Amino acid sequence: MLPLALGLLCAWLVGSLPTAYLVGRAHGVDLRTVGSGNLGATNALRTLGWKAGLLVYFVDTLKGALPVALLPRLLPALFGGTAHPHWGMAFGVAAIVGHVRPVFLRGKGGGKGVATASGVFLALVPVPALSALVAFIVVATSTRYISLASLVGALTLASVTAVMYGPRAPVFGVAAVITAFVFWTHRENIERLRRGTERRIGGANGASSPDVQPAEPRP
Repeated sequence: MLPLALGLLCAWLVGSLPTAYLVGRAHGVDLRTVGSGNLGATNALRTLGWKAGLLVYFVDTLKGALPVALLPRLLPALFGGTAHPHWGMAFGVAAIVGHVRPVFLRGKGGGKGVATASGVFLALVPVPALSALVAFIVVATSTRYISLASLVGALTLASVTAVMYGPRAPVFGVAAVITAFVFWTHRENIERLRRGTERRIGGANGASSPDVQPAEPRP
């Protein structure tokens, strides 16, 4: 039990690394107080530009992938024994929770978990994860709604995982829970999409160039 507990703790701490907060501070901006107020790649993109947005997305993806790929191998090497097949999934969930509720920011102000979840599933089930990434890119480029692209990508992940591994596979259960979680973290975006007030990337009501604005009020 000790290796599992240590693995969960490590994954949670890695997930808690507040990438967007650190990148924003490096630019003299607290991303919690501008744009959407969210510490994710989208707010970094809108506020600081595409280079900052890509950096945040890349690091947040690694935060999900590395615990899943490395910890199930590293811990048995350190403590002996073998890792349970489901350890990777557990570590992935811990990393996502850390990203959304980062301990280094006292459990507040994290991101919505999309980039970190994509890293988790790239390590667990690469084909469904890449399918979700393709769906994300297609929707994002055609509609310029990052939130809608995230929702479609999450649904694609769960659907392709169900087709490839079956609806009774544990990995599909995790994918379904994470998909529901993504929808929950995007509930305000869904309401704005319904009202037609959601911001686009590069559109009239949004921008992909640096655009430091006060954080949007949260209902």
